[in-house]
Amino acid sequence: MSEAVRNISSDYDLDTPIPTDSNGLRQGLTSYGDAHFSLFLRKVFIKALGYSEDALSRPIIGIVNTYSSFNPCHANVPQLIDAVKRGVQLSGGLAIDFPTISIHESFSSPTSMFLRNLMSMDTEEMIRAQPVDAVVLIGGCDKTTPAQLMGGISANKPIIHLVTGPMMPGSHKGVRIGACTDCRNNWASFRAGNIDVEDISAINDELAPTAGTCGVMGTASTMACILAALGMMPLNGATAPAVSSARLRVAEATGKLAVQASSTKLTPQQILTRDSFLNAITVLQAIGGSTNAVVHLMAIIGRHPEVANTITLDTFDEIGRRTPLLVDLKPSGENYMTDFHNSGGMVALLNELKPLLHLDAKTVSGRTLGEELAATPYVPVPRSSPTNCLHALDNPLYPASSLVVLRGNLCPDGALMKASASKNRKLLRHKGRAVVFANSADLAARIDSVDLQVDADSVLVLQNIGPVGNPGMPESGLIPIPRKLSEQGVLDMLRLSDGRMSGTAGGTIGLHISPESADPDSVFGIVEDGDVIECDIDRGALELHVTDEEIKRRIAIRKSTPGAIGKAAQLHTRGYRGLYMRSVNQAHEGADFDFLTAAGPS
Repeated sequence: MSEAVRNISSDYDLDTPIPTDSNGLRQGLTSYGDAHFSLFLRKVFIKALGYSEDALSRPIIGIVNTYSSFNPCHANVPQLIDAVKRGVQLSGGLAIDFPTISIHESFSSPTSMFLRNLMSMDTEEMIRAQPVDAVVLIGGCDKTTPAQLMGGISANKPIIHLVTGPMMPGSHKGVRIGACTDCRNNWASFRAGNIDVEDISAINDELAPTAGTCGVMGTASTMACILAALGMMPLNGATAPAVSSARLRVAEATGKLAVQASSTKLTPQQILTRDSFLNAITVLQAIGGSTNAVVHLMAIIGRHPEVANTITLDTFDEIGRRTPLLVDLKPSGENYMTDFHNSGGMVALLNELKPLLHLDAKTVSGRTLGEELAATPYVPVPRSSPTNCLHALDNPLYPASSLVVLRGNLCPDGALMKASASKNRKLLRHKGRAVVFANSADLAARIDSVDLQVDADSVLVLQNIGPVGNPGMPESGLIPIPRKLSEQGVLDMLRLSDGRMSGTAGGTIGLHISPESADPDSVFGIVEDGDVIECDIDRGALELHVTDEEIKRRIAIRKSTPGAIGKAAQLHTRGYRGLYMRSVNQAHEGADFDFLTAAGPS
């Protein structure tokens, strides 16, 4: 009897129940009331695609396809899928790709963060619903990789990540430029009248010259580095350019690793521990990573039943105070992801950070992080090399606390600041009078008015751009410098919001203020023009210098106002928007949906 016939006989043995923990096509059968008929029908339809019994008897590796013509970060996904399939098939598996939604930062209204949780739900349910023994999650753009890991942890089948990789930098007048730190810097120069429309138009052509994610240490690159630190993808998989042959070799290796994962059956909840996330936070601080990563990590941690509630914003602050900034990349430094890759990438960085890491943390390969580092070839780049953007642990770019957590009466549940990206260090300890904008529309209408009562010492405050208030917590935290000040040469001001800032942006900016303005009890929501605000990163303090009695009075007035904002006011909003506003938690909890967390809805 041939192997194929034996497989068929086993599948259709009506006297033997199909185990609930089966692999391959026998797992997660559609409910028809007859499991053997369900398997029979499944084979009928998959054979319409030309698969043989031999192919269907192998481990099935799902490949998540997030390609979209609206998503230049994912333009190389078709080639990556081909390379992953090659790796799977060389290792004896059967690779089957399937789609999920695709999110791009610049093509998502009102914001990509609004859709992150939807993508996590799509990813979780497709992994859970389909007969896959392991899954390769291909993604890159800012909210994609966190959404995929959130969904992957919740589905809890073996997963491994493959990022699309960073784009190459472009050039303008002999100077390297790249998305998207230079997008913002050059736009600010254009607003200030320092460059003309011909220059800004020419720059527009060069900022994103290839496919791939932003070529600086923005959110996409930050999350790629974090995935490597978590052990959820090959250590050399974070930095290879999207358009390089190295990226395709990483994809092939990922396919091979996925077949291995289908055999070891290591799930993300087994691989990831508290130590794994402490390693990720250490890397986040050492790379001067995006503030968005804190929100994403808190959401990811909240999905893990054993790690949730063991890490808070204070953990990020504690690790930051003992972790130096080692990677000289924009927006905290001067270089691009291609430079980091040529400096040895994550393998070089993790070797440098060894004294600060938990090297016994597991990785998707089944080995510990320490064992993985020992097994990964690594040729150090000389420190004297002009292309080396990686600093030594004892000679850092910035001594500690690249990302700082702030607390005070203005943000009792916390706020975040990327201190290493400040353009005026004096503002890290600053006191000034508030200039308040009620929302994004108010900001757009008044920020460039010649009548705006503002000076370089003012504190710009933007309310109602939090998770509920916008909704979707947009990247509006990079409040523009008022034009009349930028024309005077002012490059930075202390700016505060309950929203987010692009990881590619810089400045002295307090973000993720929690609770947000839309919460009826929010102190941030009752700040008025002229109020004195003090920020002191040495003390980790962000304070509104208004008496407790006055704060209580303003909150009471606000609550008594007809149509007071808050989740209760969103009960009759339809569709996903209504679901989002009713279910999203606050920034310090990751802005996830309460019913998706490991604890479930409150």
